[in-house]
Amino acid sequence: MTELLRLALLETTIDSSHFNALVIAFQCALCMDTAFSTALLPDLCKVIANLSDDAQDILCRFLVEPAEEITEETIHQQTACAFRQLLQVFHDLIRTRSILTVNLFSPNTDAMVINATKCLAMMYRLNECQHYVPYVDFYNDTINDHLDIKEDFPMFKENKGFSLWNYSFILNPVVKADILKVESVFQMRHELQDAFFRALFQGVNSPYLVLEVRRDHIIQDTLQQLEEKSIYDLRKQLRIQFIGEEAVDEGGVQKEFFQLIVRELFDAKYGMFALNEESRLYWFVPNPAVDELTAREYKLVGLLLGLAVYNSITLDLHFPPALYKKLMNVEVGLEDLEQLDPSLARGLRRLLSFEGETESEYDRSFQVDIESYGHIHTYDLIPNGVSVHLTRENKKEFVDLYVSFTLNESVKDQFDAFQTGFALISQDSAIKIFRPEELEQLICGSSELDFDALEKATVYDGGWTQDSPIIRYFWEIVREFSYEEKKKLLFFATGSDRAPIGGLGKLQFVIAKNGADSDRLPTSHTCYNVLLLCEYSSKEKLKERLLISISNAEGFGMI
Repeated sequence: MTELLRLALLETTIDSSHFNALVIAFQCALCMDTAFSTALLPDLCKVIANLSDDAQDILCRFLVEPAEEITEETIHQQTACAFRQLLQVFHDLIRTRSILTVNLFSPNTDAMVINATKCLAMMYRLNECQHYVPYVDFYNDTINDHLDIKEDFPMFKENKGFSLWNYSFILNPVVKADILKVESVFQMRHELQDAFFRALFQGVNSPYLVLEVRRDHIIQDTLQQLEEKSIYDLRKQLRIQFIGEEAVDEGGVQKEFFQLIVRELFDAKYGMFALNEESRLYWFVPNPAVDELTAREYKLVGLLLGLAVYNSITLDLHFPPALYKKLMNVEVGLEDLEQLDPSLARGLRRLLSFEGETESEYDRSFQVDIESYGHIHTYDLIPNGVSVHLTRENKKEFVDLYVSFTLNESVKDQFDAFQTGFALISQDSAIKIFRPEELEQLICGSSELDFDALEKATVYDGGWTQDSPIIRYFWEIVREFSYEEKKKLLFFATGSDRAPIGGLGKLQFVIAKNGADSDRLPTSHTCYNVLLLCEYSSKEKLKERLLISISNAEGFGMI
């Protein structure tokens, strides 16, 4: 062990012949406990950090996998337990380091933290293959609390020094969203300065991306104007102007614009997205012959999604996780189809588990039928699929091809155009540090609704305070609501039934007074997250009026 550490301190390359010593050292509790001055963990982390990725991957398996021959299920259980313990060791080292250097701690420059982070990267690669722990277990609270984004940002952009953006698995979605926002603001300021300089030589040039739209032609006006914009225009800060209205866009008008346009785009009359009645999720309408006009529309819808992300707007979208995986170029499979179309997935799983005579029971070939705009189209899953019969031997291949066709081939042109539009702004941005699950949270918010956090963050206006009787009644009623009723309330007040990334405590929510006691129903300004309540005479009346409003939120009571 002494020789191993000497080599590490001299930064001399070590190889697999030293792995036994490393594994033994990690079994010693005193060596691992950073509370002791004799702890070897910092030095061991340096040794591991200096290994190649391939050597690290081999070592990681040695550190967590049991040596004795046992059943496969027991191996996975024991390995998962050892994996979790080792993961905690590296997390604790980073936390302890921040405590010991409380006034000087910087995760970007501290060598011990950098080495521990590289050890976590070694474990993350193995976990992505074996799934021993949820990916959220890699988030490190200490780093998320201390990361200086403005210090880290130039390192990442200029590829100089150590940047935690390159180890994004350690960062939680809130920090990643802040990183993306810093990058977007930096880019917006750059385009703003360029616009002023260009105005000196080329004439007046708006420093903002201004979209002037009519409410009754919102999609037509938006898509037409977006097509005319350059990539430089798209990277400016967005401003929305509803023609014939004098409202100044300070954020609320943008939010209302996206609420309206999303609602229109997903209307069945446009025929772009189809709703699965069981999952209540939307997917691209399969179309065997996507023309140039339709492809252009999907591209512009993807661009709208990218614009929302760039301008930090949360959207009320209902896509399956498969969409966000595909946007991040992650493969999709049967589990993703199950979330979009549960009935179809159940049928395919029954086929996989069927033990009888598959050919006689199912009597089908390697073909699939899809409905598109009222017409049934038949496609071969493999060349000359009509001649290949489904059997016990090829049923796994059939299911894989069926899933891939449904999620990939049948909507390829539509999705490719959509992804191209999304990438116009997001390409080469910090969006790449997000996992698909985190990207969904960024775009749509979170389904975890902590109303206690919302209550603490709420602001009151028009004469209300947190001690006003009507306000106390309101929160008592909300605490009695079911989860579905809370979702309805949130949708009624904000236009979305999901929390922003970081939770409801991040929502700028306002409850305002709307006059004395009356029979009027509660209303809301969804673009500003404002709920308006009359001074109802009793808790019972407030609850009755509130339930009527939130149960009829679509097109009713929302301003």
